[in-house]
Order: sequence, then C-alpha cells, then structure tokens
Amino acid sequence: MVARTSLISRRMVQKFRQAAILAAGSLKIKLLLFCCFIFTLTLLASCTPSFLGWGQQSVPPLDRNSRKGYTLLINTWKRYDLLKKSISHYASCPGLDSIHIVWSEPEPPSDPLVKFLNHAVKSNAKDDRYIDLTFDINKEDSLNNRFKEIKNPITDAVFSIDDDIIFPCSSVEFAFSVWRSAPDTMVGFVPRIHLINQSKENGYPYIYGGWWAVWWTGTYSMILSKASFFHTKYLRMYTNEMPASLLEYVKRNRNCEDIAMSFLVANATAAPPIWAKGKIYEIGSTGISSLGGHSNKRSECVNRFVSEFGRMPLVPTTVKAVDSRGTWFW
Repeated sequence: MVARTSLISRRMVQKFRQAAILAAGSLKIKLLLFCCFIFTLTLLASCTPSFLGWGQQSVPPLDRNSRKGYTLLINTWKRYDLLKKSISHYASCPGLDSIHIVWSEPEPPSDPLVKFLNHAVKSNAKDDRYIDLTFDINKEDSLNNRFKEIKNPITDAVFSIDDDIIFPCSSVEFAFSVWRSAPDTMVGFVPRIHLINQSKENGYPYIYGGWWAVWWTGTYSMILSKASFFHTKYLRMYTNEMPASLLEYVKRNRNCEDIAMSFLVANATAAPPIWAKGKIYEIGSTGISSLGGHSNKRSECVNRFVSEFGRMPLVPTTVKAVDSRGTWFW
C-alpha cells in the first residue's frame, strides 16, 4: 500500500515537473514572439513613412508666381560673420522669397559684404530660384527699425529673426505652414508669459515671465519676434499706428520692441499667438537678456504698454504646434 502511494506520488511529481517545463517553454516562446513583434513594429515604424512616400515630404511646393512664400526680416548689428552664416543657411529654405536686412549702423554695408551675401544667396538657393536681397538702411539706430514698414512687399508672410540664432529649414517651413492656417496671429519658436503680480512688488500689476515661467506653468501669451512669423500688415501698423510715446519709450530704453509687437498683434486680433516646436541653434554670444535686471526691465515694459493700450490685450494659451510627421508618441 505504501509502495503504491509512493509510486503515485512520484508520478504526480513527474507530471508536475513536465507541466512546469512545458509552461516555462511556452513562456519563453511567448516572450520571444513578443520581442519579435516589438522589433517588427519598430522596423515598420521607421520604414513605413519612406515606403508610403512620406519620408522626404515637407510643405507642398509653392507657386513662385504667387504671394505664398515668406520674407526673411533679419536684424543685425556689426556681426558680419553671423550675418553671413544666417543668410547662407536660410537661402536654402524652399519657402523663402526675399530677404530684408535691417541695417542701422553708421556706415553703409561694405561692397565685399554685399557681394558675399548676394553670392551666398544665389549659390545656396534651391532649384535656381531667384531670392531678392535688400538692405533696409536706417539713418538712426533704433530697435523700432526692425519693424519698419516694407514698401511693396512681395509676400504676405514675414519671418522675423535675429542674426545669432539658426533654425533648420524643416522647422521654419513647419512654422510657416502653421502660420498659413492662422495668418492674423504670430507663430514662432520663443514663447514668453505675463503673470499677475501677486506680491504687488514695485507696484506693478503684471510680471514678465521668461522661459522657466513658461516651462513651469505650461502657458504663454507672447511669441518673441527674434524668431516668429507674422503678416506684413503689422509692420505698417507698428510704423504708422503705434503710439508715438510708445515708440519713443522703446527707442530710449533700447528694449522691448518684441513685447510691443506682441501687444500690437494681440490688440488687433484678441487672440493668442501660436508656439511652434522647433530646434534652436545659438551661433552668437549672449545678448541683453543675460544682463542684470533684464527681467525687471521687461516687467516695466509690460506694465507701461498696458498703460499705453488702456488694457491688457495679451491672451494666455497652452496650445503648442508639433509636427506630427516626426512624432510617434502624442
């Protein structure tokens, strides 16, 4: 009886071991199949766009006889190497139709500089396109010069940029496509925010918030004109309709012309700007934003402009435009 019980126990143990071995083998097979599935999915994810013809596709080709391209409006000041790099780069962007260089130096641009830039534009333009290059010469040095009206513009869109930052053409073209969906607003890469001054420090009702305030709150209400698209009509409005006292304030303080443009557009549209995601490459040294007291000066500007406009026109938003063609996780 005992031997029979022992035999049954051994058989049960063997069956248990066999079941365990089979289960382990099944688990390994399932794990292997799962890994193969993930690998195949990843491979398809990387190959499918090219297979479908999406990989090299960007914004649809522009009709060169229409006003569908954009004008590069670049502000510069005695940084010729940076200007050369910027112009050479942007000349290769497919949507670019013309270039206006805001020149406020005492001396006009030298002949070698003009010759180099014209050659750079011609040699870097794709498909032998003609891109007009113009120096907008100003008699006096003022930050308001960067928003002077362009006479007889050949495009409706302006891409305002500083000479010390560069964006890949893919980012520029994406932001341009976003602007075309909302041509009355500002679309750009550098967001900022105005905040309610809870402490009432300095007696200001509002505070200028830089990048970290945008990052922390996920909210913005301004797009800086150092890298933004807007309609050429706002150059006319800034030049001819902005209060003279505000223009004088910007000129005297050598600051905040970008905030003034954000106020102007927001006041005209009652709508927020649009932040477009894009890579930024700094090619110059730090500017006035690195100087002490910069944030306080910007807060002073915000409150001064509120007083000039008679209200706070800036509209906060949390919307961010992202190119879904290069994004797999939303």
